[in-house]
Amino acid sequence: MSNIIEMENKKVALGEVSLVGLGRLGLRTALNLMQVHRGGPQTIYALDGQKVSIDDLIFRMYGAELGEYKVEFLKRLAGNRFNKQIIPLSKNITRDNLDLIKGDVVCVEIAGGDTLKTTTNIIKRAHDIGAFTISTCGVFGIGGENIICQDISKMDEDHPIVGFLKKEGIIKNHVLVGTGKLIRDWEPVTPYMLDQISQVMTTEILKLLKKKNDIKKSD
Repeated sequence: MSNIIEMENKKVALGEVSLVGLGRLGLRTALNLMQVHRGGPQTIYALDGQKVSIDDLIFRMYGAELGEYKVEFLKRLAGNRFNKQIIPLSKNITRDNLDLIKGDVVCVEIAGGDTLKTTTNIIKRAHDIGAFTISTCGVFGIGGENIICQDISKMDEDHPIVGFLKKEGIIKNHVLVGTGKLIRDWEPVTPYMLDQISQVMTTEILKLLKKKNDIKKSD
């Protein structure tokens, strides 16, 4: 019995994850990480300057109010005595506030408009502080699409996201997750594909977090 208790005591949340972008996919990833039991991150930074709109149905389904900052809603949903620390930062990341990026793992899930340059800057900043990084490579799909999950070094430059990031110098040590389908393709964004992508994203974040924690222990 004492051995079981000792093992339980070692299964604690540890480390920090930054979630840049708390849209439909980002919220799903955040909720997955928050619900990880006996492990996962101790601290989750949520960075997004957007407020809940009428079309943000998944937020409203969980009780968000119109006009409420999405990251503040996440903190409110967690509650005051939640076992993980949720730190909301209601700002959109730009070149001028990259110092807000912190943690052991940085996950980029921003959408809308041309976000690749911002994503590039975030990844470079994260690498500069020694964080592991992960982002999306397309979230469109109606079902049946394979979820890609690879380091950028193993991916084809013909994909626009991969090609752009590699041209910007991000050629390794960055994980991409998604369907590969982009706005140029006919498929819409469906909630069940976002569920699947967020599951893979969460899995990879947890793997990267363990890798980072193991490095810290060996230092």
